[in-house]
Amino acid sequence: MPLNDNQRERYARHLTLQEIGEAGQEKLLQAKVLIIGAGGLGSPAAFYLAAAGIGTIGLMDGDRVELSNLQRQLLHTTASIGEEKVTSAQARLGALDPAIKLELYPCRLTAENAQEILAEYEFVIDATDNFDSKFLIARACHQAGKPYSHAGIRQFYGQTMTVHPGVSACYRCVFHEEGIPITTGTPSGPMGAIPGVIGSLQAIEAIKHTLSIGTPLTNTLLTFDALTMNTRKVPVRRDPFCPICGR
Repeated sequence: MPLNDNQRERYARHLTLQEIGEAGQEKLLQAKVLIIGAGGLGSPAAFYLAAAGIGTIGLMDGDRVELSNLQRQLLHTTASIGEEKVTSAQARLGALDPAIKLELYPCRLTAENAQEILAEYEFVIDATDNFDSKFLIARACHQAGKPYSHAGIRQFYGQTMTVHPGVSACYRCVFHEEGIPITTGTPSGPMGAIPGVIGSLQAIEAIKHTLSIGTPLTNTLLTFDALTMNTRKVPVRRDPFCPICGR
């Protein structure tokens, strides 16, 4: 549908961009993106996708807001403590733009529910904070043929890459499950602004995918070190013996 006057004013800066314009904004308003994890990475990703006009945003997270989340998880406030994260996120995003459609999943992604949920979306953002979930997302997205953005953060460091199943290197091609160390105790960091940087990049990748513009971070792992302010783009390639996407 053509943009109305309110939308033209809200997205006025987008409309001035040759790569977006009215036709592109209409695509964004029709797009459906799933964010798995409504924490540090999911907060900036959700805010910027909602602000950009992504018409339907799925939010999946089975946790509740804790005081220690607020140092980095900007979807939530002190008043949200004890609430389901997806409910807290709904309030903040709805205040930003009541017209955005939000689908809430107050649960974790599992092998049993993945395919039914993923079928509703065009792009997936992996904003989870544990390796088990990341490998599950990689398997589920490959099976469903859904492109996704991986990201990880720790201390002062972040990384992200985009995967087009069956075409580019997947998460499992780069990170092997058997080589992941088992960690216990209190997590080390991250500095609060790190997920803001990386989660925003994930939102950009989702928008670029929707509009078919620019160059995606496929076959590329982008790394960011806040202490040195060094950013690197590391080439990666598909593993022919990958148990997820190998030939």
